[in-house]
Amino acid sequence: MNSATTIQEVLNELDIIIEDAIASNDRLGLFAFVYRRTTAEIFREIQLQNFDDNPRMEKMDVVFANLYLNAYKDYKLNKSVPKSWEFAFISKKEPLTILQHILMGINAHINLDLAIATTASMNGKELAEIENDFNRINDILFSIVNEIQDRLSSVSYMLFLLDMIGKNSDEKIIDFSMRKAREQAWNSTNLLWSLGAGNQDEAINGIDSMVLQLSKVIKSPKSRFVRFILKTIGTFEKNEVGAVISRLRED
Repeated sequence: MNSATTIQEVLNELDIIIEDAIASNDRLGLFAFVYRRTTAEIFREIQLQNFDDNPRMEKMDVVFANLYLNAYKDYKLNKSVPKSWEFAFISKKEPLTILQHILMGINAHINLDLAIATTASMNGKELAEIENDFNRINDILFSIVNEIQDRLSSVSYMLFLLDMIGKNSDEKIIDFSMRKAREQAWNSTNLLWSLGAGNQDEAINGIDSMVLQLSKVIKSPKSRFVRFILKTIGTFEKNEVGAVISRLRED
């Protein structure tokens, strides 16, 4: 299996996934679209030289992306994939909201893949050297949250009902999920880096199991009220993946 070697190749592969998802009405294209939007923004920031070490960030971002791309390809070929990714992939036919599909992808990719990619990129180096750039990506993610949240409301008409859950709005729920995911990813990165190359398999499996449990909560929250709200939201959403992505794409 050939892996992407540049961010542009990553974007090209994501475009293929998205277009295939539109053609087959496959909800896996929802996370792929959000991830492409994020990757394109990171690429732009690298081109603007806005990271402490831009070449290093490009290499890390490619490693990071390939973990998702390879998991997606292996799943399509009925090969073994990490448990958290398998759960997200097989849930595509479940009657979940657009937001839930996106969050399961975010959970698997950030909580599992990001730690692995960052550790691999900093093998033999001091992990602290990349912390500023690692945290800077948070700002990019949060800027995209507002954009995605605004556009989701045009295809998920009852999304405002999430305002009823505590003090969180739909935007804050996504924002919080991303923030907590990246905090956990940095903790997991420290763990894997401290173990060193060749000694990480057991820890990675443990992280994968933890991420799987988080995905199960995203899919079926413990609160009956939250489950009712999500079911109501899903009832009034657009079901055509092409229509959803088209609205999310609009300038």
